[in-house]
Amino acid sequence: MGQGTYALARVAVIVRAPARVLWWSGLLAAGVGALEPGLTGRRIGLPAGAAIFILTAAGAFLARRGRYTALAEAADRASRSAFLQDRAVTLRNWRRGRRWWLLAAFAAAAGSSFALPAAGGLALAGLGAGLWAKARWLGGLERRRGALLWVRTDWAQGSPAGKAVPGYLTTGPAAGDAAPGGARRRAGRTPSRTAVSAAR
Repeated sequence: MGQGTYALARVAVIVRAPARVLWWSGLLAAGVGALEPGLTGRRIGLPAGAAIFILTAAGAFLARRGRYTALAEAADRASRSAFLQDRAVTLRNWRRGRRWWLLAAFAAAAGSSFALPAAGGLALAGLGAGLWAKARWLGGLERRRGALLWVRTDWAQGSPAGKAVPGYLTTGPAAGDAAPGGARRRAGRTPSRTAVSAAR
């Protein structure tokens, strides 16, 4: 697996990519929705929204964890011909490719407040929180393995744990420009960002 020249994106960065957008757009939609009493009123809408926030956060965090774990355990070492995609490029590509979906989700969340105030926005925020927590969980897997998890960009068009992904690839913990879990590395700790072979 992984022969020839190919590009790799960090699994945790892909998972983390929508988290901030969903979190802030969800909070904005919830804030706008809280201004409108809606059909059920705020006394029902806000507690219901809080419950939905918890459920969506838990669902996003728990979804496909077995699949992620299995792919991580079976991961192969990346070849010397692999190139590491920058964290910023991975984030930009994910958000640019799904910008209309994100706008539609925000509009639906804001519009749902006419029925249940703030609930739709809190659902979006919960989804973002759950994905952020999952990226942190993936960071824990990477730290325990002492290796970073990557996926070929041509395999992960839909999801980094989808059926089209036959496996993950690994590099040493110093490879790339993102820390375990997909966060930006601290200043002064960014290693070489050219080829996998430079960080092995």
